[in-house]
Amino acid sequence: MTDTSTPYFLADPYTEVTFLEAPEAPTVVSVFADFPMADMASAFDSTFSALFPVLSAHGVQPVGPAFSLQTRMPSETVDMEIGFPVDLALAEAVPTEAGLTLQPSRLPAGRVAIVSHLGSYDGLGAAWGAFMQAVAEAGHEPVLPFWEFYVTEPSPEADPASMRTDLVTLIN
Repeated sequence: MTDTSTPYFLADPYTEVTFLEAPEAPTVVSVFADFPMADMASAFDSTFSALFPVLSAHGVQPVGPAFSLQTRMPSETVDMEIGFPVDLALAEAVPTEAGLTLQPSRLPAGRVAIVSHLGSYDGLGAAWGAFMQAVAEAGHEPVLPFWEFYVTEPSPEADPASMRTDLVTLIN
């Protein structure tokens, strides 16, 4: 397991659990509370459809891949933020024509563990389990929130085997 202070967004995957100091990053997100896990695809679709016109209208640029941040352990429902890290924070929440409200938020600063999952989203549950176990075996305690960066943009043409999702958790 590597210890480094590199930024989040590496061109190459994190092939082993890596520990680093992460800077706080401004984000623009849509917030979902007690949202059904079975409907997550609709949350992503509605957020991304609404997000880009708002960013453009406010002169804000994404500076990294899309992410979802979990603020509690998921069950049948989840509390999460979906959005992008951005170069400038929004001054205030912006309602959209689709009925969502996009809000300024942040990815927290602190000591994190990160690893890349290569493969389809179907394998994320097992990848999270292995990741959290490896973090604990390295002597660290994962703490909330935790998040996923969707480094490979999903599309109908994408090969699921080539998809990259970076898993990140704050640690004590």
